[in-house]
Amino acid sequence: MLRAYIGLVKKEFRQVFRDTNMLRIIFAVPVIQLLLLGYAVTTDVKYIQLDVYDFDRSQYSRELVDALGAGEYFRITDDLEPTTQYPLYDLSSRFQSGVSEMAIILPVDFSEQLSAGETITIGLVADGSNASSASTAIGYMNQIVGRFSQEQTGMTPPLQIRSRVLYNPEGESVYFMVPGIVATLLTMITIMLTSMAIVREKEMGTLEQLLVTPISGTALLAGKLSAFAILGLFEMSFALAVGVLWFGIPFAGSPLLLFGLSAVYLLTTLGLGLFFSTVTSTQQQAMFFAWFFSIFAILTSGFLTPIANMPHWVQYITYINPMRYFVEIVRGIMMRGAGVSELWVDIYPMCIFGIAIFTIAALRFQKRVS
Repeated sequence: MLRAYIGLVKKEFRQVFRDTNMLRIIFAVPVIQLLLLGYAVTTDVKYIQLDVYDFDRSQYSRELVDALGAGEYFRITDDLEPTTQYPLYDLSSRFQSGVSEMAIILPVDFSEQLSAGETITIGLVADGSNASSASTAIGYMNQIVGRFSQEQTGMTPPLQIRSRVLYNPEGESVYFMVPGIVATLLTMITIMLTSMAIVREKEMGTLEQLLVTPISGTALLAGKLSAFAILGLFEMSFALAVGVLWFGIPFAGSPLLLFGLSAVYLLTTLGLGLFFSTVTSTQQQAMFFAWFFSIFAILTSGFLTPIANMPHWVQYITYINPMRYFVEIVRGIMMRGAGVSELWVDIYPMCIFGIAIFTIAALRFQKRVS
């Protein structure tokens, strides 16, 4: 009995170590996850994209702007020149496109009132899509402005900030989470269904039976992927309905645009699932590959933590994550009512990824079945 048990354990170890795909899953995947995701997941709020509308253009106002950009809390994206016709030029569009997250407005008599020790009201507008980040950023702003005021006047800070939060004035965190969950569901479901279903066909021998029928390889591929695409869009529709009807999340943009861009994104997820099915031979391997990519995609997409908070080398890695662009598209359409012109910077890389990944996977699948 003991000899049989020891022999079976040895056999299993030999089988695992002979399988190169299984070795990658056991040893390489955990190391990559620890090194990469350990840096990517952070709750710190840093490098907030800040626009400056300086109506004063004085030495004092420039010093305050320099103080805001000196640390790691704010990144001055633009010092916009206010005019009489456009006092807050393009503010809404910059928020919708994600170029800016906050805007500070300095009054025209800022330096005069500061020198006289009078109370000054500074305007602050914040993108409330991420309620937690917006609240923290407003706190940072109050601290920096208060410290600057005391250093300049040597008295109780006369500067007061009047803030306004757009898109989510109530500060509900669910407004930020649900759009990310919608993107996550569409990603995980379509990748896992595609990769595991095709591998299951190979394990059961039914794929070979389909190949000897008059059905062409292109028709076979289109038929199988269409079913998974429909299921993914159904799950997405269900999640959107729950978010809007149950949680009361406002849908500010165009549903037609959201579903159209989701169909483009499906080229990426279905292509990845198809590719995983061609490099694996068992459902277990396919599931591990799909799971690993999904975890990587979710944690480096900005779904849980802002990408700007991640180390610079991790931020560069996020550019090869197609889900990064889709999460921003879903949030932009749902919460900010963004259109194609505001989302173009996310749409075109998502299209490039989708076409490239799906083409490579389809050619590899055709080669395997031919």
